Amino acid sequence: MKIALITGAGGLIGSEAVARFATEFDQIIGIDNDMRSYFFGAEASTNWNVNRIKEQIANYTHYNLDIRNLEGLEKVFNEYGADIKLIIHTAAQPSHDWAAKEPLTDFGVNAVGTLNMLELTRKYSPNAVFIFTSTNKVYGDNPNYLPLIEKETRWEIAESHAYFKNGIDEQMSLDHTKHSVFGASKVAADIMAQEYGRYFGMSVGVFRGGCLTGPNHSGTQLHGFLSYLMKCTMSGKAYTIFGYKGKQVRDNIHSHDLVEMFSKFYQAPKQGEAYNAGGGRFANCSMLEAIALCEEISGKKLNYTYSDEARIGDHIWYVSDVSKFQKHYPNWKYEWDLKSTLVDMYNKIKL
Repeated sequence: MKIALITGAGGLIGSEAVARFATEFDQIIGIDNDMRSYFFGAEASTNWNVNRIKEQIANYTHYNLDIRNLEGLEKVFNEYGADIKLIIHTAAQPSHDWAAKEPLTDFGVNAVGTLNMLELTRKYSPNAVFIFTSTNKVYGDNPNYLPLIEKETRWEIAESHAYFKNGIDEQMSLDHTKHSVFGASKVAADIMAQEYGRYFGMSVGVFRGGCLTGPNHSGTQLHGFLSYLMKCTMSGKAYTIFGYKGKQVRDNIHSHDLVEMFSKFYQAPKQGEAYNAGGGRFANCSMLEAIALCEEISGKKLNYTYSDEARIGDHIWYVSDVSKFQKHYPNWKYEWDLKSTLVDMYNKIKL
């Protein structure tokens, strides 16, 4: 028996991973208790996606479990044990703003939940490949101190700093910076995942995502940038840009392309390696550029306002340098550019 266990199975990346690996594994075990609706309200619920997966994936088994529940998780690991060959841990509290409201919950889910998963893997499935979805927010606001120049529609790295021409790599410091409470809890999980790989010799990969996106994202104001932006453009719902003149830059990676990174890592795993995983120079945009694209694709104007107050820990310019992963796994490549990703959303989002 060959089993893949996926946490956050109803979320954007989790559900993409379920679909991707269902044909390669005898059974997919999904763990998701719809905490997203607790974080962000009913519109962010992932139940619709879990129900879709149950209907479409015949070899899928679902567990409504909180990853902070060590006893509950241990029952699952005890049942399947060494048959678990792949673990993709995507479950998380993903918002800066929300984390500040309930730091104990945020740290419990992001840090303690990840430690639970790592330790149970070591105890019951030590030969499994463990993939952890981290975030570029582990770098805190260090990227904001790079030399940037203001252009018509975006901020951009100064040409004098050629080292960053392909984006920010994994050598960016995680220290001496403001992360936000969310960023700090993800740093704890990120470092612990690396440590289980390096200290215990486990096959662990850490993927520091940029903006992860795709049509199965339950986007809200506090999380899910492109998905929520397209929803607002399509529906006429009011949208707010927070700070930096709307010229802040994000790289965006389609969930399909990220899960393909996971697949390559699974086929040739390493022990505690960390990779930046975003759209890089292939797919990035400023807020203003994203709005223009959404309006072009939908044929509607976005109803938006601007606030001078930027979100705490928000990046002014962040583009992932993915050259390390490309060097380790040269057969991986992007398939979804920014416009095709937004068209995909437009065609599949149900208002």
